[in-house]
Amino acid sequence: MPLIETARFLVRGLKARFRDQKCEFDVIRRLVRPGDIVCDIGANKGSFVLWLSRWCRGGRVIAFEPQPDFAARLAAVCRTLRLDNVTVEAKAVHARSGAQDLFVPSGHSPGASLTRKAVEASSFTTLSVPVVALDDYFVESDRIALLKIDVEGAELGVLQGAERILRRHAPLLVLECENRHLAPGDVGEVFGWLEALGYRGCFICRDKLLPLSEFVVDVHQRRHGEWFWKSRDYCNNFVFVKG
Repeated sequence: MPLIETARFLVRGLKARFRDQKCEFDVIRRLVRPGDIVCDIGANKGSFVLWLSRWCRGGRVIAFEPQPDFAARLAAVCRTLRLDNVTVEAKAVHARSGAQDLFVPSGHSPGASLTRKAVEASSFTTLSVPVVALDDYFVESDRIALLKIDVEGAELGVLQGAERILRRHAPLLVLECENRHLAPGDVGEVFGWLEALGYRGCFICRDKLLPLSEFVVDVHQRRHGEWFWKSRDYCNNFVFVKG
């Protein structure tokens, strides 16, 4: 692994921890313990992986990334840094195991998705990728402590494929979810499904955790301007805990 790739990985992790996703990381740091099993679903370039590996030392980090080139680079940098408790799976996660089309926009921006609507780019590549349901991947005795989910519109499928895990082990959920990526359905459907399982949610707004009861989609996910999702008042990151 070239030194520059390793340096970029470390810088990316530092920016995520102390700037871009500070609030999410603070929650994870409080609740994840050494020996835990945690999942980074939609790991992309690995912004969360370094910290998850450190905080669940003695446990396991499973990083799912369906884009083959990203998965290979992430696996290589983990080997270079001797993050031995990290397993990188070049797979997507959804409701059922098998294979599905992954839509990859040119330049990998804003992100690849199993949902065509979520890919807003006019130019994209379609790849057939292996897909796994978490309830199939893990045995019943595996106690999962965290699901970090960033899957560009496939959130409900990921959760449905982990229903046994959610009911039995009640992992912390840190997920991105927004109406612009969902079709059919909307964020309310995802929230309602989790609330039916006994989860309660918060959303992140200006680096603060606010109760989900204060979330108003027409306000907090208002589509105003060309780069509306980059506004500080645009909220698409959520935390759910059981009980």
